[in-house]
Amino acid sequence: MSLPGPGLVTVFGGSGFIGSQVVRALAKAGWRVRVAVRKPGMAGDLRVLGDVGQVQPVRCDVTKPADVAAALKGASAAVNLIGILYESGKRTFDLMHTEASRNVAQACVDGGIARLVQMSAIGADAGSPSDYARTKGEAEAVVRALVPGAVILRPSIVFGAGDNFLNQFGSMATMAPALPLIGGGQTKFQPVHVADVAEAVARAATRDDTAGRTFELGGPAVWSFKDILQYILRETGRDRLLAPLPFFAAKMIGGFAQMTTLVGIAPVLTKDQVIMLETDNVVAPGAEGLSALGIEPTGLEAIAPSYLWRYRKGGQFAEGPKAELVAA
Repeated sequence: MSLPGPGLVTVFGGSGFIGSQVVRALAKAGWRVRVAVRKPGMAGDLRVLGDVGQVQPVRCDVTKPADVAAALKGASAAVNLIGILYESGKRTFDLMHTEASRNVAQACVDGGIARLVQMSAIGADAGSPSDYARTKGEAEAVVRALVPGAVILRPSIVFGAGDNFLNQFGSMATMAPALPLIGGGQTKFQPVHVADVAEAVARAATRDDTAGRTFELGGPAVWSFKDILQYILRETGRDRLLAPLPFFAAKMIGGFAQMTTLVGIAPVLTKDQVIMLETDNVVAPGAEGLSALGIEPTGLEAIAPSYLWRYRKGGQFAEGPKAELVAA
């Protein structure tokens, strides 16, 4: 059963890699989409993701309750995609995850909006040693306390043409003589396609049988970190050494690397990201996932070649690999 007729949904954080796909999926499902972003003037490309007038970017600072309330005015549903991968200046994990989620959830309560979709992450845990995972877990608890019917989505590593995972290592392989095999490369992931995540958001926002449930989103196969790096090298035709890097050494490197944020440069690695790599990132046994939402997951091998070609010598004109790697 679905909510009666298309309504207005406000999407917080809808201008990023996942957000733009979510906006497209919601528009396709018939929603009018208000995209709350810090700089709407730079989000004009979102308008073409729906019919004329269907998608509207508006200015909103999620750290300001008044801005959040204004962005939700007239909406019947909300989607919170706000999240950062590293801290920079005032943009801390506590502020952008926990407090921003509190502002969105409280504004939903005040505005009588019962349908809220909260984007979290596999591994979210208020007791985690990782600040990212800890604040994601705290955000879940805050949202559940204020809006019991909220839908929580926890994806594994998300891949797609604009991702910050396969692309990062693909780019690194074009320059570096070796790729770091952090922790020996044994960490497990269950990569999920961005389009599947976006469709999950759209269904969670539209179907009333999803209220109060948590879904862990993973692809059809589990890959080790080493598997993924080997796949990237194979798809890009690069012969690079995979250099084992113990966790303690990677944490030291991450601690120094994250100092680039002081001058506004995104770090290639942070200490907190290394801490997260100490724990597998896969769908928990018995957890509801994409299948519970009627979505058939898309495999990494079906999509990654369509954008990893840019890291081959010769780009799109380079010869591709002869055969596919089978994931673990």
